[in-house]
Amino acid sequence: MSRLKLNNSTFHIFFALLIGLGLGLAYSWFLSPVTYVDANPSILRPDFKDQYRIVIATSYQFTQDLARARARLNLLGDVDPIGALSAQAQRMLASGEPFEKVRPLAQLATDLQLGYVSNPITPTALPTSFNTPEVESTVEETEASPNVTEEAQATSVPTVFFEQTPLIPSFSETITPRPASTSTPAPGAPFALVGQEKVCDPSAPALMQFMFMDSRRREIPGVEIIVTWNQGEDKFFTGFKPELGNGYADFVMQADTIYNIRIVTGGSFVSNIFAPACTEPNGFSYLGGVMLTFQQP
Repeated sequence: MSRLKLNNSTFHIFFALLIGLGLGLAYSWFLSPVTYVDANPSILRPDFKDQYRIVIATSYQFTQDLARARARLNLLGDVDPIGALSAQAQRMLASGEPFEKVRPLAQLATDLQLGYVSNPITPTALPTSFNTPEVESTVEETEASPNVTEEAQATSVPTVFFEQTPLIPSFSETITPRPASTSTPAPGAPFALVGQEKVCDPSAPALMQFMFMDSRRREIPGVEIIVTWNQGEDKFFTGFKPELGNGYADFVMQADTIYNIRIVTGGSFVSNIFAPACTEPNGFSYLGGVMLTFQQP
């Protein structure tokens, strides 16, 4: 009998705990759910952080306030904000997003790496002069007729008519635009292959590396590259690894595969690129890489 009472007491306690847990969950989920107010962006989900970076990069594209953009990125709590921007840009390109949508992320990553605005907004210069219409005056004189007396001729006064012209300033201040650096190649300017080097680096085997420069040897981001081979095709852009250079891009090759390269900007074409063989002094063999350098004339 006493054991039965003990079992009933245990059951009642367990049942009461279940009821209390259910009431607590119902209160916290439905009656008074947790509401975040002025929360730190570092607790956002990864997809929301990606949207936050896009908003920051788009705002920077118009304000060009690098200090504010850096402060906003720091709120996300990324260990490497520049690397996070570059990685997101590459993910967006891989998913088929257009480069115009990805460009603000790449530009912000590049400027953060450089420490200054690499492509400042250039103001539009005002016209230097205005065309001021000439003021014409018409003077009409009354000629004396032969029948008019000398007194009437003496008292006749010429009539003068003036055409009123609105006041227009004859000069204006001219705003001289600041020189802006060119971040993309000029339309129609072709790239020429000026260097092709074999690279033997065990830490980066079979790596096809690209470097693009303009006629002044300044590195150019945003150059579209298409690599094709028998099994497929890949498309990517320069400038998404600013730590290696604004005009840098790379591609991992496979063994026994020949690649053809087409530079969309300028229409250059390079064929028969493959991973060369490299051998270390100790006899270790591996696939080497190749460094291709392009420059505008």
